[in-house]
Amino acid sequence: MLVLTILTLRALDPAIISFHQNHDLATIRSFIARQARRERGEEYEDARTVMTGDLDGDGVPETIVLYTIESQGGSNNYVQYLAVFARARGNLVAVTHTAVGGKMRRSVDLSSVNNGRVNLKTLSYAPTDASCCPSVKATTSYLLKGRMLREHMQPRRRVPR
Repeated sequence: MLVLTILTLRALDPAIISFHQNHDLATIRSFIARQARRERGEEYEDARTVMTGDLDGDGVPETIVLYTIESQGGSNNYVQYLAVFARARGNLVAVTHTAVGGKMRRSVDLSSVNNGRVNLKTLSYAPTDASCCPSVKATTSYLLKGRMLREHMQPRRRVPR
């Protein structure tokens, strides 16, 4: 009987994992959709990036989502946000979110989550860049402090002349 129970549970493993992944994605999608409605915009879903990593040092990974809301009020604007979700009683719960990029600010890509940091690659605007095309490459990271994301600026390196 024990062997049959173990075999049944192993067979259900992929189904259980799939259920949790779908439930997690539905939670993320719902969170972003509510924000998009408040901004009278829509998410550019193809640009969404999801990673996991332990940001608060408790040994339990948080889910980090970089997403873009565009066309606010019919404009051609876009804003990139970073959100953190934690696990509570098996479900994802939104902890915080903050704007990290956008048109005429900078473009960001989620590159990794490690050592308690969310690491981003950025493209900022040089004085002669058009609004479509930031060109100045850099990196930055965000730390979770309580229920807030704080940018941790990288020290600028001096370029020898």
